[in-house]
Amino acid sequence: MKIYIDLIMILNFFFNFILLLSVSIILRRNVDIRRIILGAFIGGLSILFLFINMTNISLFIFKILISILMILISFGFRDVKYTLKNLLYLYSASFILGGFLYFLNMEFSYKQEGLIFINNGLSINVIFLIIFSPIIIYIYIRQGIWLKNNYSNYHKVEIIIKDKLIKCNAFLDTGNKLSCPITNKPVILTDIEIDYPYFYIPYKTINNNGVLKCVKADRVVIDGKEKEKVLVGILESKIKIDGINCLLNTRIMEE
Repeated sequence: MKIYIDLIMILNFFFNFILLLSVSIILRRNVDIRRIILGAFIGGLSILFLFINMTNISLFIFKILISILMILISFGFRDVKYTLKNLLYLYSASFILGGFLYFLNMEFSYKQEGLIFINNGLSINVIFLIIFSPIIIYIYIRQGIWLKNNYSNYHKVEIIIKDKLIKCNAFLDTGNKLSCPITNKPVILTDIEIDYPYFYIPYKTINNNGVLKCVKADRVVIDGKEKEKVLVGILESKIKIDGINCLLNTRIMEE
């Protein structure tokens, strides 16, 4: 089998560039694109050392050092935490693309030669990296930015009503400022059906108004912190946020 060093170096440079670019976008590092190109270039040159006879441990350490060097060149050094965070996101993006390559290898029975997957003499790396890698990284970046922006809005909630404990995955809905017009108690919302006597409170939004079925919670515990005098509104439709079954009230979090 012929291995074209120049082609592998170009592929490795392209691979490293989109990985470093994804880290820059997700973490909003605001660095000069030339630094990312240089970091990717150094990573591309490192492929030459893989043809040197090295033990598995030595090769592993070498790859770690190269990835750290790429991060330092691309984003500089501020402190250890800053560097480790950049490194973590680089590895996360690498695992995403590496997983897809592994999937193709297993699904279509390609023969693996280092970074190249071959079936009947046809390599798929060029096609995969040039066409599919940017698409996969785009999805990863988009999801990563969404999680980074909204991670602090996720909370663990326990609702205690009499002797019943209801555990929820909650999201802080910045638009939810609902409160009872009579008692002025804040209202959190859930799509979990609660078997307990109800009462109704009126509500009004920009596009709708009506009455909401509610129960009075004895206690509500949010991330280990207890909140009292909270009402729980029962939604008739499911919350359209993946894995979320409770929407918190901004008033509760402010208090």
